[in-house]
Amino acid sequence: MVTPRKNSKTTEGPDMTKDTERVKTLRQFPPYGSMNGNSTGDTCPTCRGTGRIPRGHEDQLVAVIPCNDVRLKPRRTKLYVCISMVVCLFLSCLILFFLFPRSVTLTPVSVLSVTVYFTPDTVEMEVTNLINITNENFVPVQIVDFTVQGLVSDAVVGKTRISNMTGIQSRSQKSYIFQIDLSIKDKGLNTYCKSSSIKIHTLFLELQMTVNISYLSHTEQLSLDTFEYIDCGTNSTIPHPVR
Repeated sequence: MVTPRKNSKTTEGPDMTKDTERVKTLRQFPPYGSMNGNSTGDTCPTCRGTGRIPRGHEDQLVAVIPCNDVRLKPRRTKLYVCISMVVCLFLSCLILFFLFPRSVTLTPVSVLSVTVYFTPDTVEMEVTNLINITNENFVPVQIVDFTVQGLVSDAVVGKTRISNMTGIQSRSQKSYIFQIDLSIKDKGLNTYCKSSSIKIHTLFLELQMTVNISYLSHTEQLSLDTFEYIDCGTNSTIPHPVR
């Protein structure tokens, strides 16, 4: 008697197929909480063991990267740092070059005219001079005030102060004309200037000039003493350079 042989193949249900795929997937990806795949751990709740991030959740997840990952080692770091230092140094030197204070010079040019008036006790004169102020800075210079004092034989004979002078642009030179009134009261000088027997009535006039300037948020004072000769007898002084 022959007993019919039963078929050993069993039909797998849909649940068995899902479990098989899940096991195959877990073999390719390490367990949740494991970096080398050897230790045991729970299944990742994010990807549910599939190794794939659900679509639409990319902006809500944070990736954990190992410390030895090459992405954490930026390339050419030293080169970038050196370039940044060189650029900063260059910009600093450039700023210092343009903002470093430079000289502002006051230069007398010439005597333009001298007008003489005789009074019974004094000799009155109006002396007009030309000066140059040079600005070597890369920024404009403002003139706060200009003061000039005239001396004859160490005696002060006149003083003038001007406060409405215009400023000087950067890297430029500007000319200014000013007038100082002199009054000579000394009897000896009065006789000398009014004497008709003397043909030349030359006086050596000392001018003490002071200029207060402002630039780069600070105030600076320029001083200059100069000598010039004038004729106190008549209006015969011709324009001549100041030495």
